[in-house]
Amino acid sequence: MRRRLYFMLPDIPSARAMLNEMLLARIEERHLHFLAQRGSLPSDLPEATYFQKTDIVHGAELGMAIGGVAGILGGIIVVMFPPEGVSLQLVTVLITALVGALFGAWAASMAASAVPNSRLKAFFPEIEQGKVLMMVDVPLHRVAAVRELVERKHPEATSHGVEPTMPAFP
Repeated sequence: MRRRLYFMLPDIPSARAMLNEMLLARIEERHLHFLAQRGSLPSDLPEATYFQKTDIVHGAELGMAIGGVAGILGGIIVVMFPPEGVSLQLVTVLITALVGALFGAWAASMAASAVPNSRLKAFFPEIEQGKVLMMVDVPLHRVAAVRELVERKHPEATSHGVEPTMPAFP
């Protein structure tokens, strides 16, 4: 299980130094992500992924839930009032729930892909001022050690907490 730590860094040189410290602490580059003003992040810093920048994951989860409920309701209505000449089983409710959940996840994720990540809203004012957000995904047992390392080596970095649960795939 991993936790995501957030640190706000004052500028690009500080972010580059922080990247080097994290690599020396044996944190793989794939677990480090930086977010800065559009176009200002150099190519040597690993940029936040599309899933981290947008609300696509949250949208898909919400759409799946709403679509699943709508599919169940639709399936119940179709089973209770079937078209003439058709005999429907209760498995119809399961099928409509699955179809509704898949369609809801797809439609909501398409809409949410245009929306900035709601978890990062608090950081946007500082990012617009030229600061850099660093997200570090670390195992639960290393959270305290990484925080202590950042505080000791980079006092200019401000800690912005730990995300209690980290999404499985982004």
